[in-house]
Amino acid sequence: MAQGSNFVDYVKVCCRSGHGGAGSAHLHRDKFTAKGGPDGGDGGRGGHIILKGSTQHWTLLHLKFRKHIIAESGEPGGSALRSGATGKDEILEVPLGTVAKNAETGEVLFEITEDGETKILTAGGRGGLGNWHFKSSTQQTPRFAQPGMPGKEEWVILELKVLADVGLVGFPNAGKSTLLSVVSAAKPEIADYPFTTLVPNLGIVSYRDNKSFVMADIPGIIEGASEGKGLGHRFLRHIERNSVLLFMVPADTDRTIEEEYDILLNELTAYNPELLDKPKLLAITKSDMLDEELEEEMELQVPKGIPHVFISSVTGKNIQQLKDLIWKEINK
Repeated sequence: MAQGSNFVDYVKVCCRSGHGGAGSAHLHRDKFTAKGGPDGGDGGRGGHIILKGSTQHWTLLHLKFRKHIIAESGEPGGSALRSGATGKDEILEVPLGTVAKNAETGEVLFEITEDGETKILTAGGRGGLGNWHFKSSTQQTPRFAQPGMPGKEEWVILELKVLADVGLVGFPNAGKSTLLSVVSAAKPEIADYPFTTLVPNLGIVSYRDNKSFVMADIPGIIEGASEGKGLGHRFLRHIERNSVLLFMVPADTDRTIEEEYDILLNELTAYNPELLDKPKLLAITKSDMLDEELEEEMELQVPKGIPHVFISSVTGKNIQQLKDLIWKEINK
């Protein structure tokens, strides 16, 4: 299994909460009482399915193979006002930044953002009331009780937006995976054709003095991704959370650096204009092919007002300068 495919950011699960237990319609009887009043207890509520935020999880991989999540039903009420036991809740631990959605309507239910935070995903059925609740001056021996409410069964989508300090933005084969494999321990699949990276690869990049930051290779943008073309939306979603965007343009591009950068920028703008507020850096990759003269020529094509650096992941050229640039931006 490739390292990339371990990065699960999307699971669809069927949740079935517990049914509520029935209330009891018991009438009190003992050897001294032939016709006692109602003493039926309430049924227990059915188990909820609950999401709980956990900093121990980084992905949704542990839920990938659990298609059905079923909580226990509540127990029925007993005599002598004994309530039935509550059905056991199913608690699913999820990484912070997990968004729960209704699979049918796509409606966002909630988002888990803090460690230990719990939210009910699918509520269990209410337990039925025992017959003693229905006692009144006119009806002293009610012989009925409420049935428990049924649990719910629904399909839910859990999505995780990748939390990274730096998101790599560039066309397929702009050298993003290669850079990530050089600066971090991530082992992305690398090949020279579009759509190599189909899942975001995360890498921890170590910096001076034992500091580190997280870099995410967001799968290649293609023109038209913002309209949902190609693998557009699911990937652009990852970019929303990154604090710095590192644009990557290869030195061997057929267009000018500025044209390539503008196209990438347009894709992001069309998807979510707020992304333009994020700090942006530019790396011109594969620049081991350039001699000094060419590099000076290309320097003139670089868009104004964006910090940039010519790098080569293969020879290691300017990689440390790039890290310095990123570190400075992250900690502004």
